[in-house]
Amino acid sequence: MGKGRVEAFSDGVIAIIITIMVLELKAPMGEHLHDLRSVLPAFAAYVLSFVYVGIYWNNHHHMLHAVRSVNGPVLWANLHLLFWLSTVPFATAWLGEHPLASAPAAAYGVVLLMCSLAYLLLQTLLIRHEGPESALALAVRGDLKGRGSSILYLIAVGAAFVLPAVSLLIYVAVAAVWFIPDRRVERQLGVS
Repeated sequence: MGKGRVEAFSDGVIAIIITIMVLELKAPMGEHLHDLRSVLPAFAAYVLSFVYVGIYWNNHHHMLHAVRSVNGPVLWANLHLLFWLSTVPFATAWLGEHPLASAPAAAYGVVLLMCSLAYLLLQTLLIRHEGPESALALAVRGDLKGRGSSILYLIAVGAAFVLPAVSLLIYVAVAAVWFIPDRRVERQLGVS
């Protein structure tokens, strides 16, 4: 079956996720610039989550561009990814309210880990559907970046219970690694 509806539906859900996150931001109670300090943690959590959701949107787009069609298991795996992405606003809001608390930092990491694993599952099922010599399979062969990110999320979740600030640094570092666009699919497809 065609992939157009999956792309359109996913784009819509991701747009809603970003909208929900921005609606969670609250204006400061005062009217002076120094009053912004009270909302800086929530804004920082929003920026980090916006970057993460943007990274998933970008890579999802590239991944689907590299395949010709989808099947039932791929549709369910895509919904699984969208489910975990839809939990990002909750984790973001909790982290923004309590930026250096263990439980919110760990919960944020669990959400990022589950998004990462859901993305890897979707990628695996697309490769199984398209074949081991498909453009996507060739582009992501030996994917250390994706698997390494999942390992770093696990480490960050554990670190959250000892030093929450370290877990936050890991989340920022992983986002920074992915912020630079992954050109493997484009190179495989001959797109510049």
